[in-house]
Amino acid sequence: MKKKRILLKIGSNTLTKETDNLSRGKIEDIANQIAKLQDTCEFIIVSSGAIAVAKQFVKLESKQKEVFVKQALASIGQPHLIRIYQEIFREYGLLSSQCLLSYSDFEKEESRTNIMNTIKVLVNNSYIPIINENDTVATDEIQFGDNDKLAALTASLLGVDLCIIATNTNGIYTKASIENGTPETIKVVEDFDTLRAQVVSSKSSHGSGGMESKIEAAAVTKSANIETWIVNGLEDNFIINAFDDKVAFTKIK
Repeated sequence: MKKKRILLKIGSNTLTKETDNLSRGKIEDIANQIAKLQDTCEFIIVSSGAIAVAKQFVKLESKQKEVFVKQALASIGQPHLIRIYQEIFREYGLLSSQCLLSYSDFEKEESRTNIMNTIKVLVNNSYIPIINENDTVATDEIQFGDNDKLAALTASLLGVDLCIIATNTNGIYTKASIENGTPETIKVVEDFDTLRAQVVSSKSSHGSGGMESKIEAAAVTKSANIETWIVNGLEDNFIINAFDDKVAFTKIK
């Protein structure tokens, strides 16, 4: 039976559970779900969190622009982030690997082909690619919005069956319900233009994204005919619960 190929994007807010520290418990939750689903699904992960990891134990003093400090923090945090993933995933019998990508990689045909071929070999050999932006070479202008766009471009390039964006809300809320202080989830999106009108501009507290960047990401996957789910990754068992329709989330057809 052909497995469903899923691109799972995990932002900094999800990985830290909205604290100042990386949550090993959240990575265990993700590993546990992937292990339970591995007979029917194969996963490719796009993960933020390198800067958040570094900030736990490093404070860099610099007169350089903030973007260079962030790039330095990413350089320090990325090996730790992958080590934590590998340690926890191994406990659940899962193999993982690291892939660092830059925006320019998607603009060159040769690079696009290399990405596809490398990830295909990894997935076919039961390795879970853990992808992050190559922050140490990215500049301020080309940084992905908390990896939302990176996830969408990767999902489109690989032609996955489903893209799941884990965030800190129960999907996308209607604008009126946010203004009323009683958030109500938009469960299914058929008309994308109507969805854009509902989005309230905001940034996440630890990441660089926000709901706007998730809508832009969904526009990319939609044009590649890939369904996107925006799910509350702070909840335990969020992937399986979404599959079983036990939680409120947004499904963008």
